[in-house]
Amino acid sequence: MKTRRGSRSDNVIDRRGASTRGLGGKGLPVGIGAGVGIPGVIIALVLYFISGSGGGGGLGIDSPFGQLPAAPAASDEDVPPTAESDEEAALVEFVSFVLDDLQIFWGDTFEASGQQYRDAKLVLFRDAVQSACGPASSATGPFYCPGDERVYIDLAFYEDLSGRFGAPGDFAQAYVLAHEIGHHVQHVTGISGQVDRKQRSDPDQANELSIRQELQADCLAGVWAHSTYKRDLLESGDLEEGLDAAAAVGDDRIQREATGRVNPETWTHGSSEQRMKWFRTGFDTGDADQCDTFSGDY
Repeated sequence: MKTRRGSRSDNVIDRRGASTRGLGGKGLPVGIGAGVGIPGVIIALVLYFISGSGGGGGLGIDSPFGQLPAAPAASDEDVPPTAESDEEAALVEFVSFVLDDLQIFWGDTFEASGQQYRDAKLVLFRDAVQSACGPASSATGPFYCPGDERVYIDLAFYEDLSGRFGAPGDFAQAYVLAHEIGHHVQHVTGISGQVDRKQRSDPDQANELSIRQELQADCLAGVWAHSTYKRDLLESGDLEEGLDAAAAVGDDRIQREATGRVNPETWTHGSSEQRMKWFRTGFDTGDADQCDTFSGDY
């Protein structure tokens, strides 16, 4: 991916050097155009809830944070690491560029629809971190907390993405961040709140709603990726890296690697095929209105 590096985003909070004593966190499975019209997505979602269509079973959400009581707000204080490799410093510059590019894109998209987008923050940490949604460890994987409108990531996750999950490449890394900012878009538009309320009122649909929400975030990531293609930021192989990353974090692949078995009834994110399908839908159309994962089959 072609980038302009050399500076750090104003929306990055560096907590990599902060003390992690007293912080825990349960390890959880990993969460990552023209004609874009965010209001259409919201309307379609509201109609879905009114009609009462859909099914599913069991409890499940991207992380349990939405069901926890409010936690102390995370600190805004930068605590950079005492030691940083050249490779890690370059990675910080890369995620800074991707974060800013994502938020400029969504800011312009919202403005074109007569709405106002507000930036999310990106918190970099090592080992463990305190968020407004509660404490989390690196094993949680990257996550978005609606309580403080921040994305949290331990950059060591990208080593796992490349090695353990078999999805190397800088655009695979960009996909992860684009997916989490997709959750921020869902939060700002009110989609996440509607999903949460529906899950609480009808727990039997909780898993399916979680999957639909995750697949929509994948699609929104693809919409942004379409814009990078239109702006000639993609390099040969980048799209394939993004698709590989989407497939790598499918529930079926993670379950198969962890236990040797696949149980679709416990899925909360969708299969590798589903995640690739919706990322590709966003990329091919560049239109967020095509990201209505809440109607019909997914």
